[in-house]
Amino acid sequence: MGKTIAEKILSAHSGRDLRAGDFAVCKVDFTFGQDGTSSIIIDRIKELGVKELKTGFCMVIDHSAPSPSEGVSRVHKKMRDFAKDFRQNIFDIGCGVCHQVIPESGKILPGDLVLGADSHTCTYGALAAFSTGVGSTDLAIALATGKNWFKVPETIKVVIKGKLPKAVFAKDVILRVIKEIGADGATYKAVEFCGPVIDKMDMDGRFTMSNMAVEMGAKAGFMPVDRVTIDWLRSHGVPKPEIKQICADTDASYEQVLEFDVSSLEPQVALPHVVDNARPARDLSEVKIDEAYLGTCTNGRLQDLKIAAKILKGRKVAPGVKFIVAPSSRRVLLEAMKLKLLDVFVKAGGIVLVPGCGPCVGTHNGIPADGEIVISTANRNFKGRMGNPGAFIYLASPATVAASAIKGHIADPGDFLC
Repeated sequence: MGKTIAEKILSAHSGRDLRAGDFAVCKVDFTFGQDGTSSIIIDRIKELGVKELKTGFCMVIDHSAPSPSEGVSRVHKKMRDFAKDFRQNIFDIGCGVCHQVIPESGKILPGDLVLGADSHTCTYGALAAFSTGVGSTDLAIALATGKNWFKVPETIKVVIKGKLPKAVFAKDVILRVIKEIGADGATYKAVEFCGPVIDKMDMDGRFTMSNMAVEMGAKAGFMPVDRVTIDWLRSHGVPKPEIKQICADTDASYEQVLEFDVSSLEPQVALPHVVDNARPARDLSEVKIDEAYLGTCTNGRLQDLKIAAKILKGRKVAPGVKFIVAPSSRRVLLEAMKLKLLDVFVKAGGIVLVPGCGPCVGTHNGIPADGEIVISTANRNFKGRMGNPGAFIYLASPATVAASAIKGHIADPGDFLC
């Protein structure tokens, strides 16, 4: 019997022949923390008396960058001091979101086992890495020992068939998949995405889908390694010999196989306060918005900005709407500047933030007021996600967010992409 991607990677890192349901101690290749989780990591490392870190490691200042308060500034200094003392890399303010800058740096390879002190570490499954989020203490243990324990997850195979309609993007696809599986339908499972639509999808779209695997409870969301993966990694400095051809065996055993034909899929919007409550954007035109947010580790990449700029070019944001843009990294920001995408956003009436998480986690840079309605390209819309439990968050693609910013209400982007 063949193996799934999860079974292959965990077997390789344990030195044992593992199957779904098995427990094993596995060697960890890479770990990281961000400014919301690194303080505890540092405390635990000091408590353990660790003098040398046993995995690749970095820290990223992205959740509150630049610092909005005295307390956060102390955390940032603590991270910088630790990085200096242990001679570790730190992506400081302005570098961008961890789930963009770490893959960009070439540190994540197909077949790697990666732990991050952030729940959306599953993003790197787009590169066929087994990457999953853990608590700060678990991550510190991996740093101290180079290992951690794992239960090999069952895998759900998701086949995406058909052809994407013009106004439909990766975000719409993953929202539709999550609606079918449910917000907890893949808890402690892995998901493998494949099929003709995935084969044609660029890496930015693949990162979007893997990023949201955790929104259905999954530990990891894998894409197979193909020419798209290899070209992307090589463009980010990874030598071809280091790129493993990771994919599932044809006779691998899955918990279930789900097929989605997206040929007639419409732009999707997830309603508050759960991600699996998606409906077509055209059915929500009565919902007026106060804020439109383009960015995050889900949809702040270059292709996302290009799509939004195409819709916004020569148009204005509706009166009374706050349109906020946060590129996912400095590299994305610089490319957007070259392409004059930022000119489009600013001329339309938007606000461009420093690369980072921005208002997504509700620490600064755009916290909504009581009763305000936000349409966002983020991955979560539960109460309080953006800093105010009295606000209402709708999730959508960059195209739908841009169209809604122009209209002043939730809008189908198809009218702008004819």
